[in-house]
Amino acid sequence: MSDHLSISISDGILRIALNRPEKKNALTLAMYEGMTDALNDAANNSSVRVAVLHGLGGSFTAGNDLFDFLNDPPKDDTSPVFRFLRAASTFPKPLIAAVEGHAIGIGTTILLHCDLAYAAPSARFQLPFVNLGLVPEAASSLLLPKTVGTKRATELLFFGEPFSAEDAHDAGLINAVITEGNVVDHALERAKELSLKPPASLRLTKDLLKTADTEAVARTMQAEGAHFIEALTGPEAQEALTAFIEKRAPDFSQFH
Repeated sequence: MSDHLSISISDGILRIALNRPEKKNALTLAMYEGMTDALNDAANNSSVRVAVLHGLGGSFTAGNDLFDFLNDPPKDDTSPVFRFLRAASTFPKPLIAAVEGHAIGIGTTILLHCDLAYAAPSARFQLPFVNLGLVPEAASSLLLPKTVGTKRATELLFFGEPFSAEDAHDAGLINAVITEGNVVDHALERAKELSLKPPASLRLTKDLLKTADTEAVARTMQAEGAHFIEALTGPEAQEALTAFIEKRAPDFSQFH
């Protein structure tokens, strides 16, 4: 279990809180492993009815910890990040996200696998994969167009520009924008309501809602993962990540 996670179960609700506020909850490999274990355990724990994912300290997550990622990049589909994405995408019970502050990269794409998502007005979403010389992950190349429309998804992925909670709500990426400081409580309250409903009926309803995309999500996630691994060691990503570390603008003019 990572020291940067706070995980608890109470009244049928699994609560996974990202607890690395000094780094805006940037995700380490250990954090991915801890979240994966928590979701897999909860999937088989009859006392858990609902799961809630949120961040502490005013941020959801700034995405991958780049230094951790560069020191030990994913090499195949057994990498912690890909194991977490599979666990989240196949979690059989209701999964709710509460978003405050930064929701960058996987901080945005993970919402495509949450059944419900709420955000504070301060939330800022971003999909910077192309800007980093990478490709989308979490089956977002499939699910994002289905959620927000092809043209909007293309714009978000091509340009990688930040967008607001209101924009995310208008696009259908989140359910509602909640008053600042109340989004986690709101998500927990919704989770409490769900925890009192018939559990088998909820699980079956979720399965029916997702079943048409289940195989496509798995295939897309696998294809994205292979491209992501290849791109991560490629020259474009190396230039982008080096520029980020050196706090300068990247120069892609040499690439064709």
